[in-house]
Amino acid sequence: MLAAPLLWRGLQAQPGGARRPTPAQTEGPFYPVRLPEDSDFDLLHNGGLAYGHGLPAWLEGSVADPDGKAVAGARVEIWQCDQAGHYHHPGDGGRADPAFQGFGRVTVGSDGSYRFRTIRPVPYAGRTPHIHVKVKLGSRELLTTQLYVAGDPHNERDFLWRRLAPADRAAVTMPFRRSAEGWRTTFPIVVNA
Repeated sequence: MLAAPLLWRGLQAQPGGARRPTPAQTEGPFYPVRLPEDSDFDLLHNGGLAYGHGLPAWLEGSVADPDGKAVAGARVEIWQCDQAGHYHHPGDGGRADPAFQGFGRVTVGSDGSYRFRTIRPVPYAGRTPHIHVKVKLGSRELLTTQLYVAGDPHNERDFLWRRLAPADRAAVTMPFRRSAEGWRTTFPIVVNA
């Protein structure tokens, strides 16, 4: 399935000098053991169930190489906890809300754009709000990282966020802003393809 088209062109790769690749981070313990049957771009609907908790948000961006060329055909995956801080993973005790899909994936088009409907991430014991992100191209895994919420007071206490150099923090910490469609953030991803 191709990602839903973006509403504004500012997210597409821009020409210019070489850009730094997005910093990698740990996959964490909650990557799905088994991918869900429903794994599309809309994490607020899992099969016939609709998730009504949390703050609905759009996560969108583009995948490009350091020269700004779109990485067409790349697959972007995200996974995150539900509003109560639980993942769809046996290691989290099976407490995740079944209506929250918890995992989504899209294949980017020729312009490199991607888009997900999810919730604004929330903190849970020991972690600041974050969304896990993985980028694959064919059988190759190009990047695994985490996206953080700019200005969140939990960031300074998060051991993984604090480990990042300031420039790397800036590359993976994005503002979530209110829009007519709810919350929204843009996460441009740069990978060596």
